[in-house]
Amino acid sequence: MYVGRVILAVGIIANPSAGKDIRRLVAQGRFVPVNEMVNILRRVYSGLRAVNIDKVIVMPDPSMMCKVAFDGMPGPIVEVLDMDVFGDERDSTTAGELMSIMDVGCVITLGGDGTNRSVVKGWRNVPLVPISTGTNNTFPYMVEGTVAGLAAGVVSHGLVDIDQVSSISRVLEVRVDGEIEDLAVVDVGISRKDFIGARAIWDIDTLDEIFLSRTVPGGIGLSAIGSRLRPCGSGMVGLHIMLGAGGSVIDAPIAPGLVNKVSVKKWTELLVGIPYEISSMPCTIALDGERSLTLKSEHLAEVILSNNGPKVISVDSTLDLATIEGVFNHDP
Repeated sequence: MYVGRVILAVGIIANPSAGKDIRRLVAQGRFVPVNEMVNILRRVYSGLRAVNIDKVIVMPDPSMMCKVAFDGMPGPIVEVLDMDVFGDERDSTTAGELMSIMDVGCVITLGGDGTNRSVVKGWRNVPLVPISTGTNNTFPYMVEGTVAGLAAGVVSHGLVDIDQVSSISRVLEVRVDGEIEDLAVVDVGISRKDFIGARAIWDIDTLDEIFLSRTVPGGIGLSAIGSRLRPCGSGMVGLHIMLGAGGSVIDAPIAPGLVNKVSVKKWTELLVGIPYEISSMPCTIALDGERSLTLKSEHLAEVILSNNGPKVISVDSTLDLATIEGVFNHDP
């Protein structure tokens, strides 16, 4: 049996606000209520208990989801991070930072693209099992909580080689005047327009250009535009798309239940490590679907596709390899 570095703690970062932005109202975005997230967390905990994880380290949140989920359940010790709670993306980033310096072998997230972006900001190369509970879910995947917990526990125990069951996910770095200002795990949207109201981007007509780290054929959101131009998955080049008249018109699912005609002026490939200047200045920048930065015309802003991203664990590959290694076999 393979035995690598053994870490007996798993982190959980569950975002109670995931899937509750304006896209749930203007489209048909999935709504995952807090009680369902609690049920998912209980199933995750059961999977972790089955593989004898000693400790679960969790992010506190205003809904106290983890406390509700784990109270009275036999199994691993539950430790709540000692941190200020703001009820926004800062919480997930802080939780990621704190877990990066603790004995955490793997982090399970509950959220969408935005939640995982926030975690990666705090822990850039985090070993991650991302459970999809958000609005746009190109980065996380649909997986049953029980088997997600099993896989995370197996990896943390060192019972399989993490390099065999995971892949490094590329990210998009936004650099302003030569310094890294922020990042996205899937898409960077650029707009010259002034915005009032909701942070979430749902109207494609407000955008001028898009940078993508991946284009998955079954994805949704801005990445779906790229997948209609050139499917390249997470392991190949990204794309830079200029929107507007003068090129092709494509159909793309830019939000759940919302398929729009999108005018694409031109597009080019993004190569790893090459800076691409943002031409639409001054601008507002949306990262993984939410407006995050406003830049003036005197700034030099660039986007760089980077290989320095999270280590995303494949649940199926983990459980397959664990079975081959005899992890689940208790015969004498």
